[in-house]
Amino acid sequence: MDPSLRIRAARWPDRQTVAALIADALHPSPLAAWLVPDPAQRRQVLTDVLAVWVEHAMFFGDVHLADDLTAAIVGFHRYRPIPPPANYTTRLVKAAGSHADRFIALEGLLAQQQPTEPHYHLAFLAASPTHQQTGRGGALLAHHRARLDRIGLPSWTAVTADAEHLLTRYGYTPRPPLTVPDGPSLRPMRRNLHHASSPTPINPTRPVGNRWQDQHA
Repeated sequence: MDPSLRIRAARWPDRQTVAALIADALHPSPLAAWLVPDPAQRRQVLTDVLAVWVEHAMFFGDVHLADDLTAAIVGFHRYRPIPPPANYTTRLVKAAGSHADRFIALEGLLAQQQPTEPHYHLAFLAASPTHQQTGRGGALLAHHRARLDRIGLPSWTAVTADAEHLLTRYGYTPRPPLTVPDGPSLRPMRRNLHHASSPTPINPTRPVGNRWQDQHA
């Protein structure tokens, strides 16, 4: 990876750029094809739905990106339950149209596995298609790991199969997979806090009825 790559907090004008970047990375995946079966609509629908969640993360979490706008990471601080995005149902239907029910179904599936105790929800990790396999995902995860250790939260995510190896390298442990009805499998993953005085993981995962903020790495 280019050693000059810098990571910075996203600014409000970056939100659409970040949404489009994640949509481009997610676009070729089986999950994207399941969410939006029509390839002619897929990229725009993904971008519009993701823009809702990227904006929400700027209020209830954080968004960081490579300074050259080629990779981004998005997450939510769940010290307590957080509300859905403002006017979420209306905005989702406007963004996804006839595909909205699939996003809601995915949301419900992931909510069954999300922890109830305070945690950080790693929602999206993406590099642009022309900059994948260049170490940008690892750089963002290293930055993310350092921040988690400072704020003292375990982290939870759910990823597609191709991202599992990378997350494992940065301390995430796979959980039993989830299968989307008539669709692909996702792998929930968790990074526990580790204290020097004790090797025992803390805060075991429990089901919760929270809303969906998706993933992609």
